Formats: sequence, C-alpha cells, structure tokens
Amino acid sequence: MTEVLAQPEPVDLILTGGTVLTMNEAGEVWTDGAVAIRQDTIVAVGPRTEVTSRWQARQTLAYPEDIILPGLVNGHTHAAMTCFRGLADDLPLATWLNEHIFPAERLICRDLVYWGTRLAIAEMILSGTTTFCDMYLFADAVAQAAQEIGMRAVVGEVLYDFPSTNYGEAANGLRFTEELLQTWRHDPLIRVAVKPHAIYTCSPVLLQQCGNLADTYGAQLIIHLAETPQEVADCWQRYGASPVGHLDNLDLLNDRLVIDHGVVLSPEDQELLAERRVGVVHCPESNMKLASGVAPVVELLGLGVNVALGTDGCASNNNLDMLQEMDTAAKLHKVFRRDPTVLPATTVLSMATRLGARVLRLDHLVGSLEPGKKADIIVLQGDQPHLIPLYNPYSQIVYAAGGGDVRTVLIAGQLVLQDRRLLTMDVAEAMTRVKDYAQRVGKYACS
Repeated sequence: MTEVLAQPEPVDLILTGGTVLTMNEAGEVWTDGAVAIRQDTIVAVGPRTEVTSRWQARQTLAYPEDIILPGLVNGHTHAAMTCFRGLADDLPLATWLNEHIFPAERLICRDLVYWGTRLAIAEMILSGTTTFCDMYLFADAVAQAAQEIGMRAVVGEVLYDFPSTNYGEAANGLRFTEELLQTWRHDPLIRVAVKPHAIYTCSPVLLQQCGNLADTYGAQLIIHLAETPQEVADCWQRYGASPVGHLDNLDLLNDRLVIDHGVVLSPEDQELLAERRVGVVHCPESNMKLASGVAPVVELLGLGVNVALGTDGCASNNNLDMLQEMDTAAKLHKVFRRDPTVLPATTVLSMATRLGARVLRLDHLVGSLEPGKKADIIVLQGDQPHLIPLYNPYSQIVYAAGGGDVRTVLIAGQLVLQDRRLLTMDVAEAMTRVKDYAQRVGKYACS
C-alpha cells in the first residue's frame, strides 16, 4: 500500500536564518532555523528543514548568516522629543526639565508631535524596536503616526496639575485620556494607558483620579517615579513617605502600575513593588546622562519584579537605539557592583524583549517567537567584521551589535524594513519637517 505524504500547509512568509533566538521561557535557540508566518501571526518556529517541509510559503526570505529574534520593546520614551535632541545637555534633571524642556514644550503643537514621532519611529525601526511605550503631549498624534507606519505602541497623554499646551486644565486632560481610551480600544497595534507625569507635578487628587480612570478601563497607570534623590527627599518632606509609599497610601500600587526609572528605591520600596507586582522600566543612559543614579535593577530582578528596558526621550539620552541601551545596562551594573557576573547578556536581552512585553501587558502577543504570537520579528545581520566570529548569540547582540546592524523588521507580519530600506514611511520627509520645527525651537533656546 502506497503511503500518502501530507501536503505542506500554506503560509504567507517563511524567514530562515543562521540562528533563531526564540526568547521563550525555555530559552530555545535554533541553529539553521526558521519562522513561518500566516497573516500577522507566527505559526511555527524550529529547524529550517522541519518548518519548510511542513509549511509552503508564498514568500521566503533567507538570511543564512543572520540572527532572527523578537522585535525589541522600548519600555519608556517620549518619541516627539526627537525635536529637542541636543537642546539642553549636561544639566541636572531639575534644571534641564524646568528651565529648558517645559518652556520649550510651550512652543509645540500637534503637528510637531506628529512629525517628531514619525522621525522617532523611523529611528526605532532602523535599530530593531517594534514596540514602544510613549508618554507625551498630543498623544492622539503619536497614535496616528504609529498606526500609519505600522508600529506597535502604548501611548498616553502626559497629565499635570498645571495647564497643558494641548488640553489646558487637568480636568480636560482626564477627559482627553478617556477619549483616547475609547477611540483606540479595538486597534490591533495601539494601546492607551493613563499617564500622570510624576508625584511632583501631580497632586494626590489628580493621581487618584488617574487611578480611578485606569481602573474603569482596565488600563495601565504609568508614571515617572523615584528618579532622583531630591524627588525622594521632597516627597518625604511633603507627604511623610517615599514616592513608592506615597502611591501606596493612595492605593495605587497594583499589577497595572508601571514606574519609569525607579532609581532611588529603599529595600522596603523594592519589597513593596515586588509584593504588589508593579512593573519597572529601567532607563540607564538617561539616568547616567542626568546623573540621577543607578537603579537597583539587580535587586529588583532578584525579588521577582518584572523590569523592562527603555531609552527615555532623545532630549535626555540622546538616541533611541535599544541595542546600545542593552550594552550600557549590562556594563553599568557590572562596574557599579564591581561584579562581572551580574546582569548577564541573556537577562538584558530578556528585559528588551519578553520582560518588556510583560511589563506592558503585551506578553500574550509579543516578546518571544512562539506559535500563536504576533510576528514582530527582527533580523540582525551577522556578516559584519565586528560580529565575526559568533560563539554566543546573546553576547553578540548585547555587547557587539548596534542599531545599524538591523537588516529587516516585521511588525504584525508586515515588512516595515527590508535590507535597511524603510517600506512604510518617507523618512526624508520626516527629517525635513523636524528640521523646520527645530529652527523655531532653536530660536527660543538661544534667546
């Protein structure tokens, strides 16, 4: 009796690569591996021979020398601040923010945010980021830019006690945020979070209102917190508690809260964050540049806290390259603790992929290469002098690669970058528009 061989099942795309890093919980790595994709979803990951024998693709992209891995997750940034890149450097945080950034932001408009965000997205895609979490003004323009380009994003309007250039009084900001939550609730790429700026710019009443709004919509609450020793000292003086304790007193510590920076955290703060399952986003280059300090990331991870990695905005970093951020994070904590074993490359890459997705409550969708997850994938070219030879792909990515080594990027199964060519936007137009706005901002900065 003749055996009937099963016919390969159709898929839209198969990626093959010299190495496939799944970044799943089991840490599976496939040499000469492949990923099969149907529409926006991964259907198979494994050895190339197995994948290609079972699945027949409409298109195959072969990268025999390259590393295929999940797209990077930028856990905290202010995308439109590309317009302020280099505006006010080498200053303390309070001076930088109050005397330069806040005044400059009085000049912005929705159009500036839209084009600044488009430029930022180009920079992020070109350096391997497929998801970013943004806190800024005119958040509807951020969402629009991301959706048009095909970028995954968690957006939110920054909320203050004082009047905003966008919405005016704080009450209007809450209404604006609620409209965002309603408008984007079914979008496959865009999520909305509630984003009060910080405890020193938001009253306890406003913070509680933000918490109530997040509760109503099941949204995340994201805030800058414990970024500098001065912020912590001021909080103790004003509220009789640390910033973490202050939020706890307001009943805002829960698994929907994400704190950005978390530099100055006591052991008690750290244990409370772990107990309440609060997410943390570590921004080492921004913290270094503003001399804020070194966040206790090693201790937080040891307590089981989910810690993501973020670049912060271009006004305080000054780039959005998550590969560079990983290298910095790993080396910073080694020298700070004088221990070369802490924050190994595998951990740092997890912070930029699987853990980053978990902090943003997107880990059911992205952060690892697994069947059923969305096809947010990057291809890192391996045929470069600084990437030869390859012994350990994790170390190669964290310690040797840079944003310019990203060859191809898919988001939700769509090719947005192929062989270093952006496919879903005109980057030259974005650069021109931002240059035009920078002339107006520069006149203010130089006056």
